[in-house]
Amino acid sequence: MVVTVVNEAGELGVFVAYDVVLGVDNTRYTAELEEEISMAVAEVRQTLSLETLKDHPVVRAYRDFYWRVLGIDPTKQRPAQEALLRRVLRGEPLPRISPVVDAGNAASVKYMVPIGLYDLAKIRGGVLRIRMSRKGEVFRPIGGSPYELDNQIVLASDSQILHVYPYRDSVETKIDPSTRDVLVVVAGVPGVEEERLVKTAYYLRKLLSLLGGAAPGEVRLV
Repeated sequence: MVVTVVNEAGELGVFVAYDVVLGVDNTRYTAELEEEISMAVAEVRQTLSLETLKDHPVVRAYRDFYWRVLGIDPTKQRPAQEALLRRVLRGEPLPRISPVVDAGNAASVKYMVPIGLYDLAKIRGGVLRIRMSRKGEVFRPIGGSPYELDNQIVLASDSQILHVYPYRDSVETKIDPSTRDVLVVVAGVPGVEEERLVKTAYYLRKLLSLLGGAAPGEVRLV
């Protein structure tokens, strides 16, 4: 299936890099992927510190977006990539969920940006829109109960909400052991350079290729 992402929320400063990787094997880790994950964690520990993390310009950009646009206190609900970074900088390992998800987490900490991963086979509709939620729309998050959305930024098809921007994914399109084809979405906010998102997507493409995945086209930015 061909997927196109249309950004209808650009006036809020949001933008994404997205990619499709086909044919991954999400049932087994490879030695090459394990090595890449270890190197990403080591790089973070060598270049960042827990004490100064909140002042890093990229971390600050997402924190400011949480406060000013989403109305969320980022010290109580941390941006996903910051939570992962803090875990690594405390000396803990990245969580292990599945090869594809773990590759996404490695890319997220390396480039300090949030990444959404979606099973292409579970997406209903080839056109996805970044837009404001509509009255009465219900979101079914991974690890939580369904709830009605109230004027939030979402990534959605005409019949399905995949993501609440930029921090929560839907159980409906989650990655599982049977996943073969993956939609990658790297979420940007004001103050984060476009190049960082594109580099993240290409790096993740490299990691997913270690699981047998191949990408049919270029990373797209919208």
